[in-house]
Amino acid sequence: MFFETKNPVTSQGDIAAAVSKDAGATWQQLGVVLDEEWHLSYPYVFSYNSKVYMMPESSKNGDLRLYRALDFPLKWTLEKVLLEKPLVDSVIINFRGSYWLIGSDLSSYGAKQNGELSIWYSSSPLAPWNPHRHNTIGSMDNGSSFRNGGRPFVYDGDLYRIGKQSGGVSGHSIKVFRVEILTANEYKEIEVPFVFDKPRKGRNAWNGARSHHLDVQWLPSSQLWIGVMDGDRVSSNDSVHRLTIGYMFYGVTLLLVLLLGGLIGAIRCTIPLRWCVPHTEKRDDFFHSKQQFFLKYKLSSLFSSLNKLGSLLGGRINYRTWKGRVYVVLVILVLIFLTCLGTHCIYGGNGAEEPYPIKGRYSQFTLLTMTYDARLWNLKMFVEHYSKCASVREIVVIWNKGRPPVQNELKSAVPVRVRVEDKNTLNNRFNMDEKIKTRAVMELDDDIMMPCDDLERGFKVWREHPDRIVGYYPRLAEGTPLEYRNERYARQQGGYNMVLTGAAFMDHGLAFERYWSKKAEVGRKMVDSFFNCEDVLLNFLFANASSMSTVEYVKPAWAIDMSKFSGVAISRNTQAHYHVRSKCLAKFSEVYGNLTAKRLFSSRGDGWDV
Repeated sequence: MFFETKNPVTSQGDIAAAVSKDAGATWQQLGVVLDEEWHLSYPYVFSYNSKVYMMPESSKNGDLRLYRALDFPLKWTLEKVLLEKPLVDSVIINFRGSYWLIGSDLSSYGAKQNGELSIWYSSSPLAPWNPHRHNTIGSMDNGSSFRNGGRPFVYDGDLYRIGKQSGGVSGHSIKVFRVEILTANEYKEIEVPFVFDKPRKGRNAWNGARSHHLDVQWLPSSQLWIGVMDGDRVSSNDSVHRLTIGYMFYGVTLLLVLLLGGLIGAIRCTIPLRWCVPHTEKRDDFFHSKQQFFLKYKLSSLFSSLNKLGSLLGGRINYRTWKGRVYVVLVILVLIFLTCLGTHCIYGGNGAEEPYPIKGRYSQFTLLTMTYDARLWNLKMFVEHYSKCASVREIVVIWNKGRPPVQNELKSAVPVRVRVEDKNTLNNRFNMDEKIKTRAVMELDDDIMMPCDDLERGFKVWREHPDRIVGYYPRLAEGTPLEYRNERYARQQGGYNMVLTGAAFMDHGLAFERYWSKKAEVGRKMVDSFFNCEDVLLNFLFANASSMSTVEYVKPAWAIDMSKFSGVAISRNTQAHYHVRSKCLAKFSEVYGNLTAKRLFSSRGDGWDV
């Protein structure tokens, strides 16, 4: 696969390559394979007479060049200059006995980069190219999509061209057109349906902002079509836009600081008028002297006006009175707000959360949450937020009690399945579910709100340790008898031996099978008796099954416990909740063995468990 890559310093485009040995599941970067002094992009690669050629866009150099592979895919040499024209996104296709070169010519005055095409024809990709009679071909009915967006292809004898829909220099979506007439004197195409799922996850989708290029090819060896499409999560120049807005906020903040200083009399800014007094020495150039005197006079008038304005503003607010203090506090709050906005724009990223690959592979997980009718308001917010996280494939709602929500009550970017349970029990959290399509599940209480990036980091750690429970809330059980301790205590002791499954990743086949084993029956009865401790039980079952570490902690950047705003949380009375859990620890340790082996904080080396 050949693609454009940009120099991080100069932003100049080069052509790079990657190779896949497992049918596209993973890719190995081969690095830059074609580098010129000018910008290169849109690498169009094809074979002719048993040789491989590449025709990248080189419009910045004012021509269209053809390169031949000397050592495919790493080494290329210039074969010839095809046209002395700055064509963008050009393609060559062999159709009905002739070769056709199609691209957007920017050399003519007022050329529309996204709305026009030029066509040439020849008997060979290397032979001289003859212009189409109607060059430049106008926009017709689909002018916003005339610029090429990928490799043309032939299907059932018909030629199809891929175009970009306008919306910025590189387009925002892909269109497909069937070419009805292509001759030296005439060209006609019509748009055909192109079914492609829209990015419902917004900026977290791989093509949330735009799609740019589609390359589809028929593989005779496998009798299959293969396609590659690229896309952006954010629009072009997003970083420049954010920097500009951020520094604008900083500038307004600085002006307000100066204004506040003047209003309370802390800043007195008087410009000395002597700076504007004209020099009196004799000048040889009378006209120059007159100009200088006029300029100094104008500056003197401006500085006098600024000094008067400063005098009017100075001391207008008496910060020693309650009214003046209110004004000062309000301005300071505005200053803090503007500073936060500017900092967020400059340093806060673009808002798109990206999944983390493991050995070049991306995968997805199923999000499980357990709730009931009294917490429906929580659930709506929960589903809308987490459904936009990049690696979430499906959300399963375990409904324990009351009237379940109907489908249109939950706004989601991924499929949502409500699983209504017969009995209100915490054991339902780990019920076997054959409809779950992913190996990984994340059990997440509906009252926990955290950024998508925290989920992605936890998912990455779980894929490195799929036999463990990876969670965000560490706990420590220690002492004789065992006592249930919170995260603060665990940090003081330097280690943890449990993680709460109210926010944790696990292999659902492995975890749920252990939870519903015959051995766990005693523990499940205790969970029903106390209406608590289902996560403690699962920790014991994992610890009992392995002499190795069975839990991993990932620190969230931030998390909000929405149960603090509600009266329906079972752990609202912390002391009573911890007392019940200590009783569970005592019983589980008798049945399932010891759980005192500790894991240290910051032991993985990735900095995510500090």
